[in-house]
Amino acid sequence: MNRILISMMDGMDEPVWFNNIELYVNELLKKLDFDGEEISILFCNDEMIQQLNKQYRQIDSATDVLSFENGEEYEDEEGSWKSMGDIVISLETLPKNAAYFEIDENSELKRLLLHGLLHLNGMDHYEEHIEKGVAPECEMLVLQEKILSEFSGYKLM
Repeated sequence: MNRILISMMDGMDEPVWFNNIELYVNELLKKLDFDGEEISILFCNDEMIQQLNKQYRQIDSATDVLSFENGEEYEDEEGSWKSMGDIVISLETLPKNAAYFEIDENSELKRLLLHGLLHLNGMDHYEEHIEKGVAPECEMLVLQEKILSEFSGYKLM
């Protein structure tokens, strides 16, 4: 069992698909053989993710997804947990990415969530990024695309 905490930035309304995220992320965690993990997911706008990107990565621009590893362990009345960390996703960049990749927003949202989880698992793609029409080479992005193909029929939106 895993714990997934999902929230919206203050002042943003929950999208109609908001309640579908937990089930999808749980399925991804099962696929990745995680158990007893806690993950926080925050949906925000470009302004907030740009501030985080500048503060933590010294990059003064908006991005699609950020991941912050934690690794702390704790216990509560429900059991023992390992806090994997936090994922932050910009809902303003999501449709821009979908348009660039010529995919629907559902597919892009699934990619961003999985991408964040893989980073929380300690994986990195360094300078390589997913590009339209180019097959990835690094282990993280190859795994990401493989798992996404297995979840191609999964609808969040």
